[in-house]
Parts: sequence; C-alpha cells; structure tokens
Amino acid sequence: MADSAPTSMDVPDATTPAPGAEAPGRAAAMFRALRHRNFQLFFSGQIISLVGTWMQTVAQAWLIYRLTSSSVLLGVLGFVGQIPIFLLSPVAGLVADRWPRRRVVIATQVASMLLAFILAALTMTHRILVWEIIVLATLLGIVNAFDVPARQSFLIEMVGREDLLNAIALNSSMFNGARVAGPAIAGILVALVGEGWCFLLNGVSYLAVIAGLFLMRIQKVQPVHDGVAPLEKLREGFRFARHTKPIRALLTLVALVSFMALPYTVLMPIFADKILHGGASAYGTLMGAVGVGAMFGALMLAMRQQLRGLGNMVAYSATGLGASLVFFSASRWYWISFTILVISGFTMMMQFTATNTLIQSMVPDHLRGRVMSMYSMMFLGMSPFGSLLAGALAEHIGAPVTVAIGGLVSCLAGIIFLRKWPDLRGPARDLIAAQGMLAPP
Repeated sequence: MADSAPTSMDVPDATTPAPGAEAPGRAAAMFRALRHRNFQLFFSGQIISLVGTWMQTVAQAWLIYRLTSSSVLLGVLGFVGQIPIFLLSPVAGLVADRWPRRRVVIATQVASMLLAFILAALTMTHRILVWEIIVLATLLGIVNAFDVPARQSFLIEMVGREDLLNAIALNSSMFNGARVAGPAIAGILVALVGEGWCFLLNGVSYLAVIAGLFLMRIQKVQPVHDGVAPLEKLREGFRFARHTKPIRALLTLVALVSFMALPYTVLMPIFADKILHGGASAYGTLMGAVGVGAMFGALMLAMRQQLRGLGNMVAYSATGLGASLVFFSASRWYWISFTILVISGFTMMMQFTATNTLIQSMVPDHLRGRVMSMYSMMFLGMSPFGSLLAGALAEHIGAPVTVAIGGLVSCLAGIIFLRKWPDLRGPARDLIAAQGMLAPP
C-alpha cells in the first residue's frame, strides 16, 4: 500500500459542510457514512458475516465447555484465539500499509470462511476433538491478526476523513448489533441441533462480505517503495506510538482494561451454568446483553460530529466498566446480571470506540496501518494473557472473585487516566489539527 492516502481523501476541513449542503439532522448525522457506496457494501456484508462470527464464538466456547467442563480450557481457548494478534500485529500493520487493504481483507475473509467450514464438518460428523478446536481457533487468530488492522485502516478509504468518526462508530454498532443477534441465535441452535450448525452458517455468512468487497470501487494507488527496510518500517511505527504521549496513554489504558477486565467473557459459561443455573440459551442471552449495551454505546457515538470530550469519555467509561463488573460478580440473579451486562457492554464500547476514534484522528495516513496494529495488540492481543490468568484464577478462587479483581483494576486505571488527560489534551489537539480532522477533544 502506498505511504499516503489517495488525494481524493484529502478534504480541506472535516467540519465544513459541502457546498450547498444543509446541516444534517441528528438522525441523518448518525448514518452519514452510509452515503458512501463502498461503505454501504461493506456495512451490509459485514453485518451478515458478523452475526455468523458471533454464533461461532459462542458455540465454540460452549462446545469445549461441554466436552471438558474446564475453566482452564476456556481460558486456553481464549488465549490461542487471540495470542496471534499480539505476536503478529506489527507485521500485519506493515502489510496493511504496504499492500492494497481491500485485497488483504478479502484474503482474510476467505481464509476465515474455510476454517469455519472445516470446524463445521468435524463437529457435525462427531469427529471433533479438543485439540482440533484449539488448533482451528489458533489458525483463526492468525487470520484475524492480519484482518483487524487492515480492516480498521480500510475505513478511511471508503468514507474519507470527513466521515471517519461516524464510520468507526457505525462499524462498532454493526459489530455489536451482531453481538446481540449472534449469541441469541447460537444459544437456540446449540440447544436444538448442536454447535455444528452454528459453524456451518458462519461459513456461509462470509459470502456476503466477500461479495461486497469485490463490488467496491476503490481508487487504485501504486505502492511506494522508498527503499527502507521492513524492520525499520516497523520501528518507525513503534517509535511514533511510544513518543506520542496521548497515543501512548490511550494504548496503555486499553492494554490494562483488556488484560484485567475483558477476560470476564471467557468465564461466562461458568456464570451461566454454575452460578445463574441456566444452560446454553442463558449463556447466549448473557453474551447478547453485552452486545445490546455495546450497540447503544456505538450508536451514541455515531451521533457525535466532533471529537471534543472523547478523552474524558474514555476515562469515565473504563471506570464504569470496572464498577459494573464488580456488581456483576456479586449478582446471583439472572435478570440483575443481564441488566448489569448491558451496562458493561455500553461502557466497554464507549471506551474502545472513543479510543479508536482518537487514535485514528491523530495518526498520519502513512502510519495508520502500523499504529492501528498496535491498537489491535493492546485491545485484542492482551486479552489472551488475561484469559489464561482468568482461567487459572477461577480454578482456585472462583469466577466471581476473578471478575471482581479485573473490575477493580479497570476502575483504578480509568481514574489515573482521568487525572493525566488534561496534560495530554494540548498535544492531542495539535496532532488532530495536523491531520485535518474534526474539532479537537
């Protein structure tokens, strides 16, 4: 991929309406990125595919829990599915900056589809073994390591700078809308016909997003090879993130919350089965509750037309997520737990989507893939270490205490970030202005 975005993406001022355009209403502003044909294709294909992805995620965790009844193996499953993101994201970010991002995303979607079909075939023929589940989850993690930074960086090519904030929020709302439907459908299917059908339907769902990607019209850009060695390119991205204080602070907070708080999801089968005395359907609806809250959080951000206030929102959301997890760990009633998880999903999405938006608004185009790969490392790559730790702790001190500890750490991290953000606001404003983005936070 070229080290600079196409000139058609360069807009003079993202806060200035197009000539003759009227200021959009609140509802219209929420979906303004959908005026771009390429994003329409992406949105419609992804929302189908992501429902299938969440069906597979829930069914896979339930399958390994049904086969083993082991919290440790639940942690291992979470670990192997995401550790490739931590290990390979720097290389994947370089790929996203040097190769056409649409081609990278097409390749990752095809690979994910094939893995889903293999998992479906093994499960539906009753030949599936625990080690095969672990291997397939690892391979999917490798694919996702290349998919996430390429897909995140690809958004600006679909909508331009003026609608990037809205596209990120809508992308998150789509992800979490699927997070509502996918687990609920998976819970029903697992109870009625087994996990294999979830895997099969997930494989079929990839056809929608692959078709949308092929139908897009993206301006071709010739890759620029400046003679700099790939290793030096990797170092360039790390240096930018390390020496840019606002981005470093945001990534640190994401890493802490991802490591300590987010692994509560791998322990959800235990809460559904042993603590709340439900089954696969209860597990699906609890995961869906997280998605309901997250979808509302993403839609709230989609209504915003400026960046102002996002820094404080990141801090408050991290604190709120931690507090909600502490309350969830203490609940022994299904509907109270469901309600708390809606709040957890809302605060989680507010933090991570606001962080994603701020980072993308501060980073230069030629570094976008590499910096977003670091965001992937912190957001998704730290979770596997947390999953292993959570699984091991839950085996000894129980799932509720494990989740409460993670919540307390998230609270503390959010409070510390809130105290430091005022000193970082000035440098963040300068970076955002340099990229020609929206009003500073």
